[in-house]
Amino acid sequence: MLDIKQIDFDKMNNGLVPVIVQDNHTLQVLMLGYMNEEAMHQTLSSGLVTFFSRSKNRLWQKGETSGDFLRVVEMFQDCDKDTILIMANPAGNVCHTGTISCFNTQKTPPLSTIGALDKVIMDRINHPQEGSYTNKLINKGTKKIAQKVGEEGVEVVIAALNETDDEYLGEMTDLLFHALVLLHAKNLDLSHFADKIAERHKKKLKEV
Repeated sequence: MLDIKQIDFDKMNNGLVPVIVQDNHTLQVLMLGYMNEEAMHQTLSSGLVTFFSRSKNRLWQKGETSGDFLRVVEMFQDCDKDTILIMANPAGNVCHTGTISCFNTQKTPPLSTIGALDKVIMDRINHPQEGSYTNKLINKGTKKIAQKVGEEGVEVVIAALNETDDEYLGEMTDLLFHALVLLHAKNLDLSHFADKIAERHKKKLKEV
């Protein structure tokens, strides 16, 4: 966690420290900016990422004109206390070119796609859309969603034994989607699942 008292703003760059922003769901690196102490305090108080713009020579809240804000989830400092990492939820595309990330040539980690899917499911639940399959599932209730997960599980087994790899992967994708919807129906999400995996992994390491 961030301890602002330990941040060394005077170490370099005229009182500015570099700030890396990462998507809290997909873990994709979104952008790099700079903060001075005032920008840091405004970010902490507002919950929205605020930089110091070197070109404008003033504080600049990301999204102040576009509405594509970066909502802070967590903030961390590095070991040298001169660089900040912010985990954030982007409200829209982050780059001025219209892409989600300023590093649009980056090949994102495979698991980031699952995080993006979880984010879409969460958004459909919070902002229902007519014709949305996710919303239809949620409206049917936990029992029906659990039944659907069971059906998809059987189809995965059949595909693994009798079908092509592509067909098998398609069934696995369907199973994963419905399992994520079931997580949300239980008022949980991918982060709870990840925490359980980490907990079990830690336990297994102790047993080895």
